[in-house]
Amino acid sequence: MPARVLVLLGTRKGAFILDGTPERRDWRLRGPFCETWPINHVVGDPRTGTIYAGGGNAWFGPAVWQSTDLGETWSHSSDGLRAVEEETPVAAVWSLAVQDGALLAGVEPAGLFRSADGGQSWTHVAGLRDHPSRSQWNPGAGGLIAHHVLPHPADPAQLWVAISAAGVFHTTDGGRSWAARNQGTRCDYNPPEARYPEFGQCVHSIAMAAGQPDRLYQQNHCGMYRSQDGGAGWESMEAGLPSSFGFPVVAHPHDPDTVYLFPLNGDIAGRFVPEGRAAVWRSRDGGAHWQDLRDGLPQRDAYFGVLRQAMAADTLDRVGIYAGTNTGILYASADEGEHWQVIAQHLPPIHSVETMVLPA
Repeated sequence: MPARVLVLLGTRKGAFILDGTPERRDWRLRGPFCETWPINHVVGDPRTGTIYAGGGNAWFGPAVWQSTDLGETWSHSSDGLRAVEEETPVAAVWSLAVQDGALLAGVEPAGLFRSADGGQSWTHVAGLRDHPSRSQWNPGAGGLIAHHVLPHPADPAQLWVAISAAGVFHTTDGGRSWAARNQGTRCDYNPPEARYPEFGQCVHSIAMAAGQPDRLYQQNHCGMYRSQDGGAGWESMEAGLPSSFGFPVVAHPHDPDTVYLFPLNGDIAGRFVPEGRAAVWRSRDGGAHWQDLRDGLPQRDAYFGVLRQAMAADTLDRVGIYAGTNTGILYASADEGEHWQVIAQHLPPIHSVETMVLPA
């Protein structure tokens, strides 16, 4: 029986933690932590209880913060988070992932680092930046960032990285070599003859289906997609949605066919919820059909967005879904998205939302 549910937030002004019980009715907010640095991603390792927060910017530099006492105290390190001499210095950490006892960090400009000592020191995974297409990667509106690092749950040699705006890349040898995995995803801003390039897509988010690591879901600047073969090919799943544009995608932690999206009204139309009416969209059949979930979400005059890492699920039997807005409000559902309530507000813009369920 779980004893404690933590919702971990990365914001423009530090990290925050919400403490809750398995009933998820009452929450206690703690923070800001990390000396109010810009924090892009906060993750927890439920095996050890350690919380990691990655962030920084061109002024502060990059760093990964660590807390071994559930947020009571923090330390940070940037030892080794540097690019090769002739490249632009690493400005910030954008994504974190725990894999097989190691900690992985995606950074800006797009690159990957690995730590074998819980974030105290870092080694550059040079194979990603050595990809032959590297010189042709272009930054998206948020910069050239490795914003998602997705480990294979059973094979530590496999890893997916999502880069804006270069696309999805996959390794089967622990990061020594990488292959682009973008076939079938569109670049609507390219001329017709280059609409489906090998790389250069502005991927926004990727997620892995529960128990099926070869099934991936993707939210792209130009559509929503699923893959049945580890990203070797993608097919559209945007039919029935109000828009082909949005940022986060969340896979249900127990059901591989259930996936959640938060579409926005378009890339040049304001990037807020369509018609000012907020909804989380859920599919229970792998993206073939969609249902809008609105109960408890504002249905008029809502002009916020949810960023690429700012929606998450917990792992309880009755799954909780959490969505943080760029206006500093955190919405939560304790019943898989059927009903929503505000559990935190008046926060800085929320960059990321993750959860950690601790056992009794």
